[in-house]
This record gives sequence, C-alpha cells and structure tokens, in this order.
Amino acid sequence: MTRTNPPQAQPVAARLSTLDRLLPVWILAAMALGLAAGRLVPGLGAALDAIAVQGVSLPIALGLLVMMYPVLAKVRYDRLDTVTRDRRLLAASLLLNWVLGPALMFALAWLLLPDLPEYRTGLIIVGLARCIAMVIIWNDLACGDREAAAVLVALNSVFQVIAFAALGWFYLDLLPGWLGLPQAALDVSPWEIAASVLVFLGIPLAAGYLSRRIGERSKGRTWYEQRFLPRIGPLALYGLLFTIVILFALQGQAITSQPLDVARIALPLLAYFAVMWLGSLALAKAIGLGYERSATLAFTAAGNNFELGIAVAIATFGVTSGQALAGVVGPLIEVPVLVALVYVSLALRRRWWPTSTTVGR
Repeated sequence: MTRTNPPQAQPVAARLSTLDRLLPVWILAAMALGLAAGRLVPGLGAALDAIAVQGVSLPIALGLLVMMYPVLAKVRYDRLDTVTRDRRLLAASLLLNWVLGPALMFALAWLLLPDLPEYRTGLIIVGLARCIAMVIIWNDLACGDREAAAVLVALNSVFQVIAFAALGWFYLDLLPGWLGLPQAALDVSPWEIAASVLVFLGIPLAAGYLSRRIGERSKGRTWYEQRFLPRIGPLALYGLLFTIVILFALQGQAITSQPLDVARIALPLLAYFAVMWLGSLALAKAIGLGYERSATLAFTAAGNNFELGIAVAIATFGVTSGQALAGVVGPLIEVPVLVALVYVSLALRRRWWPTSTTVGR
C-alpha cells in the first residue's frame, strides 16, 4: 500500500488507492460470507474449531500470519530507536492500554449490562486483552507510523504476558468485591498468553525482520522497497479477509441465532471504541505528537486482542458460554468500526495536522 503526499484539498477518499477505497466492501462481504457459511454449512464451525493446537486456532493463526507479514516487512527496524526515545509516546501508550482501557471497559460493561453477568464478564476479558495483531493493518491504512506501531505492539505483548492474569483477578474478583458487586473468577495460565503472543506476533515479526535484513543485504534497500514490498503487499488484504471469513464462520450460528443478545453486547463495545480512539487521538495531539504517531497511539489503544479474549473465555467458561459469545461479538463490532475510524483518521489529519506529510507510505 504505497502512498504519496497529495494536495491537502483533495478529498480523503480520492487520496486512497482503489483497493483501500473498497476495503469496507471486501470486509463486509467477508463477514457476510463467514456468517452465512457458519449458519448454513452443518458442522463447519465445529470442524474449524477442532483444527487447533494448545487452544490456538490454526486457520485463524494462518490468516493472521499472512496478514501481518507484509506490514511488518515494511518496518524499517534501524529506525526503532527514534521510537523508544519518545517517552511521551511510550508513557501515553502504557497509560491508555493498561490503566484507562481496562477501567473503561469495566465501567461500560457494568453500566450497560448490569443484568447480564456472563456477557459483562466476557467484555471485561476483551478489555484486558490489548491488541497485538489487526491493529498493524488499521495503523498502516491510516498512514500511521509503522516503526512506532511495531514498538507499541511489542510493548503490549510484554505487558500482556506479565499483567493479564493479575488484571483479570483485579477487575473480576477484587474490585467488584470492594464495590459490593457480584464477583467472578478467571483461571488463565501465563503460558497460554505467552503462546498467543508468540504465534500472533512473534512469528510474523521475526519473518518481517529477517526479510528486510536479508533482502537489503543481498539486493539493497531500493530493490527491497520498490520491487519486493509491492509484490507481497496484497497478501495483507488476502490474509485479513481470510481471517474474517474463518472467524465469523466459527461463530456464525451463535451470532445469527441470538441477534438481541448481540445488540446488547454491541452497545458497550461501540462506546468503548469511540471513547478510546477519540480520547487517545486527542491526548496525542495535546502532548504534541505528530499525526503519524498520534494515529498509531489511537489505534493501538482502541483495538483489542480478540484471539486471546476468545481463547481465555472458552478455556475458562466453555465454548457455549455467554462469556465466549461476548468475545466473539468483539471483532464483529471492532472490524467495521475501526475500518470506519481509518477514514475518520485520514480526514482529521487534514484538519488537526494540516502540515503533516507522509512520505513513501
């Protein structure tokens, strides 16, 4: 997805490639195909769910690896030090992801689902699972800072392994007890979380790093960025669409058979994505970040690791539980909402950062 720096007066839609402009169409078609397949093909969801190793769905893992590899291959790893020296960005990311994000989801879940404890618990689990996968795609489409995204996603991964279980205990057991609310329990091993991080981030990150290192050493940076990257670029879209089809096929029956429950779960999710994204973007502007890193901060703060959230809900409460359904509804809402926010982000760049440039994207 190569971008130039077009005139500011040009409409946002016109500044996107034909592929990018039609992205919502492809994604909606993939969601519809997955839901229809899961609903109409007997046993498809169970068959896909059975193709798993240590709780990691192999079809979903394959789609995510194909999706993330081209974007991570574009990262200029020799520039990561410019990100790690940006203490404002790192501090804001930690605050948004590990303090404000889980607290906001906890508050919205209790406020909007007080009578539905299973769905409420499922949403709190989703709020604890910070994004390490699809955010790479949303950030790239919004012309965010690829190097910053790689660093923030890696930071989320480390904190996910260290803090997920402790935060689950705090938000599901300790805090409700202090507030006199019904309590729940979360039994999840740090090894399960580490396995999710390794598969969904470690493998494509290593592949992207090795591709750039070997490609530049053997052919040079010009060949690598002008010849190799354009060839592998479309794989990101193919992997994204494949992942969406598989994900929605897995739970098509549950989603289409309980539309009212899905609508109830969707309300706090919509509020969460809107508040987290807009709040993060405003915070980034307030602390003086440029557009590229502001967009990266907003998308990494708003997105969630639905793969981990669903896996934890199923492992703890069962595949047919309300907690698992809440986890599945997460990407049903997140995917179209964050695609829409890509376009909002590009429009706000023109107003909030009129001098911003994006070269060589």
